[in-house]
Amino acid sequence: MGQLFGTDGVRGAAGLDLTAGLAMDIAAAAASVLTESDVAAGGPVVGGPVVGGPVVGDAVVGDAVVGDPVVGDPALADAVVGDPVVGDPAVGDAAVGGASGSASSGQRPFAVVGRDPRASGEFLEAAVVAGLAAGGIDVVRLGVIPTPGVAYLTAAMGAEFGVVLSASHNPAPDNGIKFFARGGVKLPDAVEDAIEARLASMQGQGLPGQGAQSRGPSGVPAGGFGRVTDAPDEGEQYLAHLLSTVQGRPGYSASPLAGLRVVVDCAHGAASRYAPELLRRAGADVIAIGADPDGLNINSGCGSTSLSTLSAAVLEAGADAGIAHDGDADRCLAVDATGQVVDGDQILAVLAVALKAEGRLAGKTVVATVMSNLGFRHAMRSAGIEVVETPVGDRYLIAAMLDGKFVLGGEQSGHIIMLDHATTGDGMLTGLHLLAETARQGRPLAELASVMTRYPQVLINVPGVDKKRVTSSPVLTDAVTAAEAELGDAGRVLVRPSGTEPAVRVMVEAEDAGQADRLATRLADAIRELG
Repeated sequence: MGQLFGTDGVRGAAGLDLTAGLAMDIAAAAASVLTESDVAAGGPVVGGPVVGGPVVGDAVVGDAVVGDPVVGDPALADAVVGDPVVGDPAVGDAAVGGASGSASSGQRPFAVVGRDPRASGEFLEAAVVAGLAAGGIDVVRLGVIPTPGVAYLTAAMGAEFGVVLSASHNPAPDNGIKFFARGGVKLPDAVEDAIEARLASMQGQGLPGQGAQSRGPSGVPAGGFGRVTDAPDEGEQYLAHLLSTVQGRPGYSASPLAGLRVVVDCAHGAASRYAPELLRRAGADVIAIGADPDGLNINSGCGSTSLSTLSAAVLEAGADAGIAHDGDADRCLAVDATGQVVDGDQILAVLAVALKAEGRLAGKTVVATVMSNLGFRHAMRSAGIEVVETPVGDRYLIAAMLDGKFVLGGEQSGHIIMLDHATTGDGMLTGLHLLAETARQGRPLAELASVMTRYPQVLINVPGVDKKRVTSSPVLTDAVTAAEAELGDAGRVLVRPSGTEPAVRVMVEAEDAGQADRLATRLADAIRELG
């Protein structure tokens, strides 16, 4: 991973970290890299050592993983760009290596660009479009649309690549730039590194923050400047696709949510136009909140980062359930009719059990991260479902899913990936399927979610320590071993270094919250002493 791209694209404070000049230069560099013949065809640069594998590193402390995720684990390296999407023909036929833009046909390639509604997205979108068009890329502007909608349309429209302006669940002052390669898949590390190198070459003085100056692309492209068109109605194609995943399929009616009253919290984000309409078309009685974006209120006291708002609205409306998205709608969390939270682990468990019952859970396996609750693992074991574990981050989930040809994976945060229907996490797709399963079985969401019992989970972040020294210390090894011995099979310990700061994270799960807190505090104190 380079210095500019983080775990989910380029992100920072708009106008400060992420300026218009930087956005234009990033777009120009990305256009240059992503339209090269080997990358566009899913060749060596894209298909090389990329996303990462099992959580491994400098040392392992008991069952607790210690060490940064390894980039380029051979087990996963081939399973990012170049593999077909499992399942849905609408996505699979246009996946990487399938339908393409026009880069190889002598015509200009084209890209799709979408954004969330935060105010800074307007000038950053203009800068990105300028960088692309000046580099000879035709641009189709999709307007305000969920991130997974851009991923889907990148594939469905045969674009060379897609660009999203969003900072997801971050507050309004932040923004970000994320790219999807042909087929709507996330870029592997190797390609992001190539974009950074191209950017540094263009600017001549290294990456921004090291004295580099924004120059922008210059000259006239061989194929002419790119042309820019607006296509906000393409979002209808995305909605139709989502509905097709449940409407009329075995076990579902043409109105799969009929009889349900649902509150949906759109976080004043990209889902505001789409999520209520999707649920209404599926037959639900819908109450929309957090659906009046003004460019400044995204994720503010609403959405998946503030579930108390949704819980109160569900109780007030006497609704059957509530669905919460974040600013770009790649997440979905829920609340039941009593206002209790249904987190990503529970949603994943409900969907996994349902897919297995239908014979559609590939390999009888679900993919989850190291942070998934112990109760999830126990529930899956009881249901006869294997769990494949990855580092935190949906890019690692997707890599493992593609490698094993699995169709379902997710995180506690609500990133749920259904590769039968999508190339990335899709909050609206997740909410639709969760509610459809509730309606199909005729059971309350709380009853479905009870398939797993959440163990109390205590998380402590210990900053300002030497990660390598601490995590390789025999003293910490002994402390973790002692904690695990006390917990036995009724708990779990995870100690891992932060991938972004000089800190070590401690997580302890136990049947008793007091015990989890006591053991986590003891381990955190030991880490501080080792410093």
